[in-house]
Amino acid sequence: MNTSTHPTITFIGGGNMASAIVGGLVRQGHPAHALQIVEPWDEQRTRLHQQFPGIAVLAAAGPGLRHSDLVVWAVKPQTFKDAALACPPHLADTLHLSVAAGITSDSMAGWLQTQRIVRAMPNTPALVGLGMTGLFARDAANDADRALVEAVVKTTGDLVWVAEESQLDAVTALSGSGPAYVFYFLEAMRDAGTRMGLPPEVAYQLAVGTFVGAATLAQRSDDPPQTLRERVTSKGGTTYAALTSMEAAGVKAKFEDALFAAQKRAAELGREFGK
Repeated sequence: MNTSTHPTITFIGGGNMASAIVGGLVRQGHPAHALQIVEPWDEQRTRLHQQFPGIAVLAAAGPGLRHSDLVVWAVKPQTFKDAALACPPHLADTLHLSVAAGITSDSMAGWLQTQRIVRAMPNTPALVGLGMTGLFARDAANDADRALVEAVVKTTGDLVWVAEESQLDAVTALSGSGPAYVFYFLEAMRDAGTRMGLPPEVAYQLAVGTFVGAATLAQRSDDPPQTLRERVTSKGGTTYAALTSMEAAGVKAKFEDALFAAQKRAAELGREFGK
């Protein structure tokens, strides 16, 4: 983040993802006076006031939005349209960054009356600074716009740009929904370990540590996952027995089917709430 000049950033919606980004910005020295959050729910506004003292938290969009260099849309897909239609009177040709799943930039451009739009698909590890975010920019978003978005998103973890907006549906299926898949397998490993006689907390510690270690090893290695898997799979051994059982049950194919189901639903959300 540029330490000499700080862009003014407004967040529409103050849920977990907005809080993750605001928290990242604050940790990197972004001043409170250059941030504001629009959050209609009283209870949530109270929490945000407590979590981020000094940052303006507003009940509704108003003329103050006009001074924003960037507006971050962190609302649910089903509420995006109504929230967006209320904002153009308070906005000039502002850069917009959306973290709402499914809502296309075409829909946003119509509602917000601007073409300067970047779509993002983050995930929940952003809450601990280890997020993975996919980004797509419309042609009207220039290099400076993209650089600003990158600076904001990098406060929550890593990022990738995609060339086609439709590819964000695949990003949603892989990394956006991906943490839930990891938690699903952690549940299974904990439950299996418990059935094998381990205390549940010990089984869970083993499972979490294994995921963290394996993911870190994959991140630091130049080898493909197949090679990493083969190195811990001796024919006739315990790992071989487990993987043979999963292959016989079609686990990999079923898991791939599940990701395609998530991709399909992401596209449906855009059609359902983008009208």
